[in-house]
Amino acid sequence: MPAANAPLASPAPLTPVRSIAVTGGKGGVGKTNLSVNLAASLALLGKRTLLLDADLGLANVDVLLGLSPQNTLADLVSGRCELDDIILEGPAGMLVVPAASGRRHMAELQPAQHVGLVNVFNDLQRQLDVLVVDTAAGITDSVLTFCQAAQDAIVVVCDEPASITDAYALIKVLARERGVDRMQVVANMVRNPAEGRALYDKLARVCERFLGDVSLNFLGAVPHCDWLRMAVQRQQAVATAYPASASARAIAEIARRAARWEPPVAARGNIEFFMDRMIRQGAVA
Repeated sequence: MPAANAPLASPAPLTPVRSIAVTGGKGGVGKTNLSVNLAASLALLGKRTLLLDADLGLANVDVLLGLSPQNTLADLVSGRCELDDIILEGPAGMLVVPAASGRRHMAELQPAQHVGLVNVFNDLQRQLDVLVVDTAAGITDSVLTFCQAAQDAIVVVCDEPASITDAYALIKVLARERGVDRMQVVANMVRNPAEGRALYDKLARVCERFLGDVSLNFLGAVPHCDWLRMAVQRQQAVATAYPASASARAIAEIARRAARWEPPVAARGNIEFFMDRMIRQGAVA
């Protein structure tokens, strides 16, 4: 037992956090389902995981997980609470930052307010390994800012012409306007792995032809799966509700690949989630 006057042990320094933005050129490609289940799968691998619902005006991460938030990002933006006050616990011990649905003013935040939302994570005093950010669809400022602020951007595509066209448009804008020149691709709702690879190859060929300086990587494919639909209806993550299902196993493999990505060792000198943690390490680029 320590002596009465012994100094208290200093808390462990906060470790760097790997941030992953999950995005897609259009709605309906399964982006939020991938975000939720990627976060749950990372948590099942022992990663301390935080899932941020960054679809600010039409949030539904809490609905997919059957959570009932008392406060959301709308309360944080209005100054009614702190970030720590809105964090919920989700499946497998993952943490969730819920956003608000049907709040028009949240969908119309100014660019400086999007940057402010990224910077507020500097004040979060929790040990984390991974932040998964579920963005809105499209090429709005919020999508671009959250993707720019993450170390990795995952673009979700499915096998329909509008998905490929809009994914290309998003990749082009991220590269040209925000300097994001390296992206991961997940093919969703495919019939088999070969279809997923062909879908990636189609997108990669277009990007190689017109955006030669952008690097794409095929992260994996998630099949059509009735168990995933059942999990959605039950407001559960398929990763925890039906871990042996085809979709859960595919997302678990994607999570294993993402879990091998090293945490950042240097700030990039631009907007970035948890930048202060890297600066405190003396690891400014």
